[in-house]
Amino acid sequence: MSADLTRNQALVMKTLSGAEAPLSAYTILDRLRGDGLRAPLQVYRALEKLTELGLVHRLESLNAFVACAHPNCHEQELIAFAICEACGKVEEFSDDVVKDRLDGWTRSHGFRPAKTTIEIRGNCSGCAGGK
Repeated sequence: MSADLTRNQALVMKTLSGAEAPLSAYTILDRLRGDGLRAPLQVYRALEKLTELGLVHRLESLNAFVACAHPNCHEQELIAFAICEACGKVEEFSDDVVKDRLDGWTRSHGFRPAKTTIEIRGNCSGCAGGK
């Protein structure tokens, strides 16, 4: 964890790093009330900066956040998440084949993406009863 984080950012980062599933901003706030965080804005500001630093990801479909599983993933142009709907486990990955296909489509359509995030929802191997 970076020494440049504010107290609130460090608290939010620690909470997300210890979570077994994605957390909403309000769940983070509830967990940190004992540490002096009282307002949603405190959590949202911390999340915004942590996301900017590439330490946290927002899962759009869940409106929740996870700690980054790969230290340099923010350098990737494509980040994907497999989200288990049964247990809440989230796997973060990047795939060059998918990236190449999407790059080809964007080039051929003159589209300039700012960011690409893919969310796959279903059941992990543990919840699906094996592979």
